[in-house]
Amino acid sequence: MADAIVRSQAMFADTIAEYYVEDNHLRLELEIGINDVAAFRNLLPDALYQRLGYDETPLKERLSKFATEDMPVLADGKKLVGRFTSIGPATRPLRDQITGEVLPTPEDEETVVIRATIVFPFDERPESLTLVAPRETGMANIGFVLYHKGVAVNDYRYLSSGNTVNLDWQDAWYSSFPERSMRRQYYSPMTGFIYVEPYEVRKEIIVRPADIQRYVDLGLAGATTIPAERHDEIKEKIVEFLSDHFPVKIDGESVEGSVARVNFLRRSLRSSVVVDNQDLELLPATVGVIYVFPTDGLPQTVEMEWDLFNDKTPTIPAATVDQAGPLPVILEPDFSTLRWENFLKFPELPTLTNIQKPPTVLQSVAGWGRWLMLALSIVLLAGLLRSLFTKRTLSVPLLSFSLSALAITVVFFHQHRQVAMNDERLTQLVGDLLHNVYRAFDYRGEEVIYDVLEKSVSGELLTEIYLETQKGLELANQGGARVKVKTTEVNNAELRNRDGNRLTIESDWKVSGSVGHWGHIHQRTNGYRANLEISVIDGVWKLTGLEILEEQRL
Repeated sequence: MADAIVRSQAMFADTIAEYYVEDNHLRLELEIGINDVAAFRNLLPDALYQRLGYDETPLKERLSKFATEDMPVLADGKKLVGRFTSIGPATRPLRDQITGEVLPTPEDEETVVIRATIVFPFDERPESLTLVAPRETGMANIGFVLYHKGVAVNDYRYLSSGNTVNLDWQDAWYSSFPERSMRRQYYSPMTGFIYVEPYEVRKEIIVRPADIQRYVDLGLAGATTIPAERHDEIKEKIVEFLSDHFPVKIDGESVEGSVARVNFLRRSLRSSVVVDNQDLELLPATVGVIYVFPTDGLPQTVEMEWDLFNDKTPTIPAATVDQAGPLPVILEPDFSTLRWENFLKFPELPTLTNIQKPPTVLQSVAGWGRWLMLALSIVLLAGLLRSLFTKRTLSVPLLSFSLSALAITVVFFHQHRQVAMNDERLTQLVGDLLHNVYRAFDYRGEEVIYDVLEKSVSGELLTEIYLETQKGLELANQGGARVKVKTTEVNNAELRNRDGNRLTIESDWKVSGSVGHWGHIHQRTNGYRANLEISVIDGVWKLTGLEILEEQRL
């Protein structure tokens, strides 16, 4: 099943405009692409401006005109007077296609733009600001985003004349554009999610400490930042407050979950990343709390009651997430129950693969005995033919021995073929064992995982496999959320050594999975190359040794 991810192409517009609203000014940072130079010609140096065929108006005069006529900013309907603080060529930063965040730019992808910064001071805080795009000098393809005191008011959108933002100076989180289409993805200060998986239901609540301060004193009154040393204290108070809210029922029965993780989050335009041991700005700071409810298999219904509404949060975006994907809803006082029902026709439950059997005694004997029997059969048949041609009579005992030896030879070759460790069988054996190892982590509880792992892993390696696999499945930047493996693909398996029923195999494989977390579906693919030791233990193949040669994030 696929989930749609809406990409805003505005972040890849020829020109990017980023507005930053602070207490006493607005700062506009422009990245002007080559295709929009004509529309922004009033920013060009005199020599270049005249070379392009325009008049001899000096740059100083043109800059003033640009800030008041080409791309002015209006505060409560009145034009602000802007002044340029910098202008010149620069390299356009590479931006993530989903989040819009700035990424390192490879040298071969560098694009030169004109970068300009304009500051529009104001004496009194305006209730609204109106943004204007160039018109008289020509149309331009401008993608823009506006930040109010560090809070992104909108996702990247295309700028047009007359985009007005209403400013909330008490709490910039609630500054907004009137148009619904201009609303950022993370517009709500509170959100709730229910994740339903085999053997586990998770409840996730994301809140802003600044909003929880309205209900309980977190010691943040008048603060502008949350110091790193206060993180644990704030998280503890938030968890204590939330413990009396958002009750959950599974199959009609009220259940009490346990707190699995509590993290401060940095939520950018379209992503959430766990942050630790950092001072955080109060207004955009959010906290995510995850509760876990163990279940027997897959439940039929899960309900969460949302019981926190106020004038700032009259509605709450929420979602239920299962194997079919997320189902978003908007909760409100008259529709306050987030409900999941099991409509999955073919739910995926953790299943283990039957590992191919090790050689039986007959198959082991056949491995080395087939050539001996073949040689014996040839000798007996040769003797039979010599006897037939010299004596002109058929030796019945010799015939019986020859046929018996031939039959045993055929049986030995057939039995050996059933267990011969060719590339195909090696790949299947490695793939089946790895499948069972990763499937063990679909279960919940350390003891249960160990019990399932023990079916495929033996000896001291059991603890090592548990720790290494758990580490490989965790998303470090998401507070330790664990990936649920979807596919395991063995690309190669080569037999390096065989000592009786102990095999040493060099193999490389890929593991792909996903995890629902903070309202997102995080995808991960890891690649491995390793030497695996596989031995017969108690009549079954098990991993008894593992040496990781290479590990990489794909």
